[in-house]
Amino acid sequence: MSDTEAVRESMEYDVVIVGAGPSGLAAAIRMKQLAAEKETEVSVCVLEKGSEVGSHILSGAVLDPRALNELLPDWKEQGAPVTTEVTEDRFMMLSEKGGLKVPNLFLPGCFKNHGNYIISLGNLCRWLGEQAEAMGVEIYPGFAAAEVLYDDSGKVYGVATGDLGVGREGEHTANYQPGMELHAKYTFFAEGCRGNLGKQLAAKFGLRDDADPPSYGIGLKELWEIDPAKHKPGLVVHSAGWPLDPSTYGGSFMYHFEDNLVSLGFVVGLDYQNPYLDPYREFQRFKTHPKVAPFFEGGKRIAYGARAIYAGGHQALPKLAFPGGCLIGDDAGMLNAPRIKGTHTSMKSGMLAAEAAFAALQAEAPAAELSAYPEAFAKSWVNDELYRARNFKPLMKKGLRTGAFLFGIDQNLFRGKAPWTLHVTKPDNEAIKPKDQFEPIDYPKPDGKLTFDRLTNLSFSNTNHEENQPVHLVLKDPHIAIDYNLAKFDAPEQRYCPAGVYEILRDDDGSNPRLQINAQNCVHCKTCDIKDPKQNINWVPPEGGGGPNYPNM
Repeated sequence: MSDTEAVRESMEYDVVIVGAGPSGLAAAIRMKQLAAEKETEVSVCVLEKGSEVGSHILSGAVLDPRALNELLPDWKEQGAPVTTEVTEDRFMMLSEKGGLKVPNLFLPGCFKNHGNYIISLGNLCRWLGEQAEAMGVEIYPGFAAAEVLYDDSGKVYGVATGDLGVGREGEHTANYQPGMELHAKYTFFAEGCRGNLGKQLAAKFGLRDDADPPSYGIGLKELWEIDPAKHKPGLVVHSAGWPLDPSTYGGSFMYHFEDNLVSLGFVVGLDYQNPYLDPYREFQRFKTHPKVAPFFEGGKRIAYGARAIYAGGHQALPKLAFPGGCLIGDDAGMLNAPRIKGTHTSMKSGMLAAEAAFAALQAEAPAAELSAYPEAFAKSWVNDELYRARNFKPLMKKGLRTGAFLFGIDQNLFRGKAPWTLHVTKPDNEAIKPKDQFEPIDYPKPDGKLTFDRLTNLSFSNTNHEENQPVHLVLKDPHIAIDYNLAKFDAPEQRYCPAGVYEILRDDDGSNPRLQINAQNCVHCKTCDIKDPKQNINWVPPEGGGGPNYPNM
């Protein structure tokens, strides 16, 4: 045992939940509901790496209220920030100069949003956090879970938070405080997409041995306040096509909600092939389209952010439970990619896990593994919904037009129950191709009104890190960045990162290329952890409380 471990303090709980997103908070609330029903006590703790609940939450978001209805049926009376009901759906197929609105009659059901709500998911999580705390859940924002704790049998028995006050070279500063151990009978991992601890657990317990490789996208979002004359509360607009080429998966969203606010976003599948593609600049270019730009004339951008989103589907779901814990929400990959929705499915997964854990805690000898959770999941509407959408990602790999046509058949003719299941065989990082097969993309310069440079936009994410701390973007082999990534792909990390973290520096004469990592810029999107060609970048949690502080996102 190291000196650091020897002085750690510990706290004991029945359940520890890593992450105060929709799945983690729904799980915490459900645990307390069940305890109240049975007139017993259950101790629940939620750790959140953001400075406050909701500060790291970024989503479109159109909410399917199904899980919220089940969890808190009186959410309207209780004042949940869910007020703008969808009034109109539009789906556009864009060309460079124009676009065709697809008649709603021909849209698969997954693109129809009747009965759904346009929300800020960050604000919903803040509200859910308040409900959880009122029930007795202990929530600790600003503490990043940095380590999984295992007993001698290999069973998970909790997590440890990261040490505070560690300097850039690993030295203890005057502000040093060792991390805290949180011990639990069951630990729920709800870190969101590409969770650092979830990735470790999958490797240790072989949770993905029987699953397809996970697929991801990067979602970029700006929050705008627009001219009231152009604001249409409840309007939902999605698009596909330009500016992406037909072989690259992606599309946009535009959601009008309250107070003249519009969520504008762009998603690019991280299985793209062209190393010169820059998702951030594709987003900026998209805004100049004549079907898009007029909405934002006279408006102002008030927030920016980015995050990876899961798109693997049912075939890529890992084993959900393991000795001492489970994966919930997007740590497991609960997002329904064609619907671009994962809040309701994530919440329900947390509720199912809570029900399994509560039942186990009532037993005389609680089982090490919550097998009741995956069993309940298999019988749930979440499993059915994800199963019906399972062929979306494999079909979209056939190209936009072919994939959209075949997915339309899959959904409209077979209702998602076609007698075949298609598979993805390669992870996203293996899709990228050498630079000599492509020409560099000439992106237009930002105008500072509608389109913005990366670092200016980054300032609207309120991102902040303690600068004197170890770099949390760890290169397994520093030579790969130059000898392989730069040589073969022109260092794609310069472009796929939405925050300017990665920069190739050279001497004045162009010699001596080297990678600089501006870790203080990181918005915790995890794209580098996913897309690096050699999987050479490992994203680990920085000091708790660092990262973006998203308002209304």
